[in-house]
Amino acid sequence: MVKLSIVVPVLNEAHALPALLQRLSTLLHDGCEVIIVDGGSTDGSRAIAGQAGFTVVHSARGRARQMNAGAALASGQALLFLHADTCLPDGAAVLMAAALQTSCWGRFDVHIAGRPRMLRVIGCMMNWRSRLSGIATGDQAMFVSRAAFDMAGGFPDQPLMEDIELSTRLRQLARPACLRQRAITSGRRWEANGVWRTMLLMWRLRFAYWRGVPAGRLAEAYR
Repeated sequence: MVKLSIVVPVLNEAHALPALLQRLSTLLHDGCEVIIVDGGSTDGSRAIAGQAGFTVVHSARGRARQMNAGAALASGQALLFLHADTCLPDGAAVLMAAALQTSCWGRFDVHIAGRPRMLRVIGCMMNWRSRLSGIATGDQAMFVSRAAFDMAGGFPDQPLMEDIELSTRLRQLARPACLRQRAITSGRRWEANGVWRTMLLMWRLRFAYWRGVPAGRLAEAYR
């Protein structure tokens, strides 16, 4: 089986890290490489990860920059980019290895955890849209062969929509493997800002990006 490197960008994720690192420990013991890339946390995130025995590196702030920094240090033939608030399904490494036999990249279905029932509907819509369009989001735990990642030029240096842009580039190489096993991601942003309000904002930002509005301008609205 190909060696898998898991890159996790973090920024002030001290509350989520203990549970995340506990889950990743199993993959670490199974031979996967795990690289935690800190973007300048001030809440002790780096210390928590380091004390747990994980490789921790510092990078300029920005999810795309952090993931590229982690990828540059990774030694695996396959890369998985995992958000700190996302939980992989059981057997993820085996599932990805099998998927990469048929495509050079892919993603999991996503389930958004939270109290509002609408989050389940939104997760299903995301999975359906992704399967039709061949575009993946970071919440879906994107994975890619090292060769394809390098060929696509890595993540673009932009503050938002970096996952959409990389998907667009990778789609030119191959259709993604859309695994039906679900990664579970936190719905904290949806709940904090309102489910409908957040959904409409994301649709508006995506449409604007499709029309060519720079990601830097969109990031201001996202905040």
